[in-house]
Amino acid sequence: MKRRHLPLSWRRDAVPWERQRATWREARPAVIAGALKRAGARPSGNWYVVGASRALRGDGKLALSVAGHEVVVWRGPDGRPVGGPGICPHLGAPLRDSPVRCGRLVCHWHGLALNGGPDAGWSPLPVHDDGVLVWLRLDAVGGEKPWDAPVVPRRPEPARAVTAVYTGTGVCEPEDVVANRLDPWHGAWFHPYAFADLTVVDAPEGPLGADGDGSDALTVDVSFKAAGRLVVPVRAVFTAPGPRTVVMRITRGEGVGSVVETHATPLGPNEAGRPRTAVTEAVVAASDRPGFAAARRAAPLLRPLMRAAAARLWRDDLAYAERRWQLRATGRFPG
Repeated sequence: MKRRHLPLSWRRDAVPWERQRATWREARPAVIAGALKRAGARPSGNWYVVGASRALRGDGKLALSVAGHEVVVWRGPDGRPVGGPGICPHLGAPLRDSPVRCGRLVCHWHGLALNGGPDAGWSPLPVHDDGVLVWLRLDAVGGEKPWDAPVVPRRPEPARAVTAVYTGTGVCEPEDVVANRLDPWHGAWFHPYAFADLTVVDAPEGPLGADGDGSDALTVDVSFKAAGRLVVPVRAVFTAPGPRTVVMRITRGEGVGSVVETHATPLGPNEAGRPRTAVTEAVVAASDRPGFAAARRAAPLLRPLMRAAAARLWRDDLAYAERRWQLRATGRFPG
């Protein structure tokens, strides 16, 4: 039966921020470090997330550096995603500045038109579009046994979901982003405008141990703040299925099955020689409530709001990741 009661709850015993239960004893550095180490050891098949599928609509393209390798992705003449090096093989023009016309990337220096196939010394790279995110396989960067396709986290059916993708960049390494996501204990302290009443009910060494796919699991009870004392309580499970990916899945409460995927992609050093990492976060929200159909119809209006909410959280979380890298780089990281 469909649930018809409102998903909101009233926090009767709300306490000021400074009086909430401290979580620093539970957020043991060894637990976070252990989960991070095991995540980093999992294979990825050399696949890297490079952006949102919606970026490739029409003559759109994705252009960035992955671990210092310039790459570009667009849709070829048949509509399939294609991609490869972002350096023109003729005289080295930056293809990130070149337009796509009728499925061909046309170099703006001398007019070399690439349709995604080998041409004039330009060789394509494997590309995968999962409908939400675009992945590129870079064997020279990953150095692992290549896979035909990336492992895409399980998501709600697109027809019953609303999806939004946030992208941001931080001065840090992918492990710093993953470490942030494997520390849910900071949520209600660091993001008091968004979360309340957060309790980690199971960690990798706890009674549940791991998720069904063998990944370490962190199970969290938390309330998302709506307005004032109105909150939406849920249970969420965090897993790290790969070295640069953390998935949060709602398993109880409103929006069961909804996921938030966080993908960290190394970009290469900035002008000061410091590492840069791109964060691509996909929110795939679903609900069995009859009224959610209206939300799907309003998706074009909801997506900017969802991205803005993610951007506010990542303003803080990138500060966390950047601080972690700064301390590691200078030998001052605790422990």
